[in-house]
Amino acid sequence: METGPTAATRLFLLLGDPVEHSLPPVFQNAAIRARGIDAIYAALRCDHQSIGPLVRALCRAGGGGNVTIPHKVAAAECIIRPTEAVRRTGVCNTFWGEDGEVCGDNTDVAGFTHAALRLLPGLSGITALILGAGGAAAAAAWALIDAGAREIVLMNRSPDRALALARRFDGHPTDVRVCMSVRDIAGAKIDLVVNATAAGMRDDDVLPLDLGTLGRVRAALDLVYRRGGATPFVRHARRFGITAADGTEMLIAQGATAFSRWFGGEPPIDIMRTALEDM
Repeated sequence: METGPTAATRLFLLLGDPVEHSLPPVFQNAAIRARGIDAIYAALRCDHQSIGPLVRALCRAGGGGNVTIPHKVAAAECIIRPTEAVRRTGVCNTFWGEDGEVCGDNTDVAGFTHAALRLLPGLSGITALILGAGGAAAAAAWALIDAGAREIVLMNRSPDRALALARRFDGHPTDVRVCMSVRDIAGAKIDLVVNATAAGMRDDDVLPLDLGTLGRVRAALDLVYRRGGATPFVRHARRFGITAADGTEMLIAQGATAFSRWFGGEPPIDIMRTALEDM
């Protein structure tokens, strides 16, 4: 007979704003039930000032969680034991307590690699265009650098933010440059276009780029995910015959890595994927 949460139940939260659209509670709770773990995962809308206190309190209580937009940088600042992915990107999306200290990871890096390799046979030697300069863009760029991409072009509404992000990659063999105007990439041949902006979470959002201005595009990956169908960016890409996918696979893959951080062992990724498919 199933019982509800007790005083011993560990609490894991997704912290962000907004969180109403978020799918992690669906597949994380399915995975928790499948493993028979006494824990519960929920989403909590919170402001910037609350991130540090919430992260520390959850970790002290034996729990943990995830952080989504716009708080991933703020979360990284309160991590005592960051993984290499957090140090390199300056972003944290997964946290937990260990030996009394707050630990953090950026599982978006592994999640992005998993999703991108479902679109392309390999990432070594490719040219990628990343739209955006926030936490998701940083994770995508580091994943591509690790995979041996030849060139990464960053494009953002605020060029200064893109330039600041590009400077994090100084000293790496991958050529990382900033595109200051759409005219600079008109007709360019791109292997992978990544939408790392929030555009597409709502139907009235303006597309971050008209893919028709480019030359050949092999694949497009939208890091935005939505319930009930493809995102506007994915639909736009497919009109040009471009292989495209939204952020669902990245979401599942980063969530599976987070699950292993919290509970150890292999995550039940098939159960997580099925939970989303059955919604």
